[in-house]
Amino acid sequence: MKKIYGNDYLLSTLESMIRRDRAAHTVLFYGEKGSGKKLLAKYYTKLLLCESPTDGHACGCCTACKNVESGIHPDVIYPEKSGKLGGYSVETAGSVASDAFIKPNNKSGRKVYIFTDCRNFDSRPQNKLLKLIEEPPDYAYFIFTAESKSVFLPTIISRCVCFGVSVCTEEQARQALAADGYSPQEIQSAVSCFHGNIGMCKNYLLDESLRRKVDLTKSLADSIIRRDEYAMNAAFHTAAKDRNDVIGIFSMLDKLIRDAVVLKKESSAQNIGCFGDGARALSEKLAVYQAVRIHRHIEKARRAIESNVSIPLVLAALCAEIIDTI
Repeated sequence: MKKIYGNDYLLSTLESMIRRDRAAHTVLFYGEKGSGKKLLAKYYTKLLLCESPTDGHACGCCTACKNVESGIHPDVIYPEKSGKLGGYSVETAGSVASDAFIKPNNKSGRKVYIFTDCRNFDSRPQNKLLKLIEEPPDYAYFIFTAESKSVFLPTIISRCVCFGVSVCTEEQARQALAADGYSPQEIQSAVSCFHGNIGMCKNYLLDESLRRKVDLTKSLADSIIRRDEYAMNAAFHTAAKDRNDVIGIFSMLDKLIRDAVVLKKESSAQNIGCFGDGARALSEKLAVYQAVRIHRHIEKARRAIESNVSIPLVLAALCAEIIDTI
């Protein structure tokens, strides 16, 4: 069974719930992208369905565990996403509400629904699921993963057991990447950008488009340092076609701004962004109040993009606001 690095207390809590026969029917794993939320959701599913559990641990070897790992277990359902924003529709929520009352056919007598990456989760499908989550059949379990609890209605959150998922240490990330066969050079390049976030480190090594976004973020940081609005606009222009790419770049740039503020206060502080040298240069260039304003400009631009405002207009405005700030 795939090793899970870090989050030891969270893992022991899940195993304790199984060992005491107190498994939560509705669980939310939340944390930054790449931190292992879906891996933990899959592990909790194995704990629920394992045919030969030992002291609260899933065996990883039985048919149920293997089928969960392969994504082919008939009683593990990943509800379908739809629409441009890739959210869950009212129709999907209604389908889950109907299907949940069909009893499972497996040794554990349990059925699991996993809602992954709940980023654009409208209130209507959430309300559709609320009654089901309030009074689920004894055999039905629901798992959600999201970057933030804020995407859920308070009524949903109040009925979930919520677990914050943390990234690992850089050393644990190095161990995980080495176990997957990556070279020391590859490991160093990934960890220098994404630190203890194992998922993002792997994505960086596998996904050329992510590497381009990292390079673009570094170019943006250099443009801010040089106060070069034209270069900033040119860099953003390469990502202007894809809404999710732009939002991802906003997130990486915002982390650099955060690092700059922290480094201004403590020069030996740990970075979380993808460009340590750039963060140090920004810390020398920006006053704290300027960094805070840039963060607010980025947040405003992100909300505008998510609200379907024209991407080129948002990016042009953001570039002008950042230059005016410095």
